[in-house]
Amino acid sequence: MSNNPGTADEKRVIYGFWIVLFGLFVVGVVFIVAILKWTTAADVATAVGSLTGVVGTIVGAFFGVQAGASGKEKAETARALAEDKAVRLAAELPPEAVKRALKYL
Repeated sequence: MSNNPGTADEKRVIYGFWIVLFGLFVVGVVFIVAILKWTTAADVATAVGSLTGVVGTIVGAFFGVQAGASGKEKAETARALAEDKAVRLAAELPPEAVKRALKYL
């Protein structure tokens, strides 16, 4: 992979990778700080649990948005190809067939 990826899918993978790593780093730092600050497991679990819920929600939302964007991009590409095919086929029709077809539109 190059430093400047060309496709949107490559960018999604790279951004996703860094977001997951950043999320794990933040959770790890909070876990270490919580262990050093509190002595009971319940206090540590409360501190880390609340953060992991937020980080998990943000990371999940990112991937949800990216999956939707990828699906939309693929659908738009397929629509453009189908439209191009329809226009090319219509261009090959005799004028009488075009007039009959336009009555139904």
